Amino acid sequence: MHRFANPTRFLKVANAILPWCAVITALLLGVGLYLALFHSPPDYQQGETVRIMYIHVPSATLAYTGCFLTTLGSILYLWKRSQWWELVAYASAEIAALFTAVTLATGMLWGRPTWGVYWVWDARLTTTAMLELLLLGYLAVRRLPAEYSVRAKRAAVIGLLLVPNVIIVRQSVQWWRTLHQKPTLFSDGLDSNIEGLMLFSLFLGFVVLGLFFVWLLIHRFRVAWLEEQIADTGLDAAIAERRAEAGGVDAAGRATGPSAPGAPTLATGEAQP
Repeated sequence: MHRFANPTRFLKVANAILPWCAVITALLLGVGLYLALFHSPPDYQQGETVRIMYIHVPSATLAYTGCFLTTLGSILYLWKRSQWWELVAYASAEIAALFTAVTLATGMLWGRPTWGVYWVWDARLTTTAMLELLLLGYLAVRRLPAEYSVRAKRAAVIGLLLVPNVIIVRQSVQWWRTLHQKPTLFSDGLDSNIEGLMLFSLFLGFVVLGLFFVWLLIHRFRVAWLEEQIADTGLDAAIAERRAEAGGVDAAGRATGPSAPGAPTLATGEAQP
């Protein structure tokens, strides 16, 4: 990991991986949609509503994964001042916010036929909504108009709060009385409440969305790196211009002003030699 913890070196490898990741994701997505929507059997209690699970559960898991990467990247940035890890944290937070929003949306769609309403102030739903707000707060602070080091440090402090919040979300169904069902997978050790084609379809959902997560992470890292490079270039040019104005030297290092060679002289009414 240390070898690739350099934006330039990492992007060389990422650019080669990105097209293959996109192709494999698209192919498996087609298979996964067919299994989830048509071939997988309905649940004996939830009926056809169970098909939402194939998106909802992987999305929630990947939202947690993005939060973990953001917290890890924030810690390493505050410790090592590594721009690579800071950009990983930033990209992961954007993706985590996306998957958290998908989790909330699919949960509401599942809740309407199951609970009779789209939203209740349930422990799991409320803590998940708080997690989304925390992610949006991180992104807002990260995009404030300030120097890179200032923005990155402030956002990293907020990033430290994500994993503790994820733990609260994950354990909310255990700590409080809640309408949300208990975990479907690994509810009792390695045991699962589903099996057969339903379990395979859910596993495929994890693979497909996991590959999509990787594709988004590489893409957003690349865009964030380019944004910072453009911002640095613009800042350097602005500093050069201000120094030129103050010192009578243009951005190319040439003297300017009335005293410069070849500059026109102003008529003062006095005879010129």
